[in-house]
Amino acid sequence: MIMPIRRGLLAASAGLLLLGGCALQPQSDEKDRLDHLLTRASFDDRIGDLESTLANACQVQEASRQGQQDRLERVGADVREIGSLVRALRADVETLQSDSNVVMPECPSSDIDALENKTLLGRTEWVGFPNIGTYLKARIDSGANTASLSAREITEFEREGEDWVRFKLALDEDAVAIDGARDKWVEAEVVRRVRIIQASGEESRPVISLLMELGPIKQNVEFTLNDRTHLDYPVLLGRRFMMDIALIDVAQSYLHERPEYPGGEPAEMAAEDEAGDRIDDDEDE
Repeated sequence: MIMPIRRGLLAASAGLLLLGGCALQPQSDEKDRLDHLLTRASFDDRIGDLESTLANACQVQEASRQGQQDRLERVGADVREIGSLVRALRADVETLQSDSNVVMPECPSSDIDALENKTLLGRTEWVGFPNIGTYLKARIDSGANTASLSAREITEFEREGEDWVRFKLALDEDAVAIDGARDKWVEAEVVRRVRIIQASGEESRPVISLLMELGPIKQNVEFTLNDRTHLDYPVLLGRRFMMDIALIDVAQSYLHERPEYPGGEPAEMAAEDEAGDRIDDDEDE
């Protein structure tokens, strides 16, 4: 009786084990399948991210390329416009060259050319009087109008119905001149008279014309006659003399060589006489 029951229990136990084994196998396969599904989803997400990144990079690159293309088109348009202008200018030049009736205006002379034709003078210069036979120191002063020559014993007279004057040079002992000319009588025709207004009153002075040399300049110059022995220079040259022929550089003196006359010293000895000039020249009339 007992033996049949044991065999029944063993059989039932074996059956349960078999059923349990069958149930465990499907559970393991399901877990593997779920793990497989999760890995594929992560992979797909990663691929999606990469595709988005590449798409954004392509959009940025495309925008940059489009901007460069736009700039190139604008530069090309500018070049075409400049080319059109150049062609138009060439056409105008060819038209002018082919038109023989076109008269080109003459260019005016420049101020530099005008200056080059004038003699530069210092504030003091040596002047020579060939008809008197002496050289003298002269002050160049654009503030004065007429030139002035230091004279004494001025005597007016009439010759053939014209007014003339006779005089001697008025020179102090320190004045540089050729000795033979100091007491020489000089005669000249009166070309006009000037009225001089001073603190002491008015006076009329004769004006004569004398041949004078100064560097490259040699011409007749009008001088008023008056005693200048109280002044530093026996000769004063004003703007009437300088007009259209000379300019002054007040920073320099004796730019031109001293003339030479019989009885006088050679020109290279003039430096010794120039050294005695006063630095602060007095104001002349």
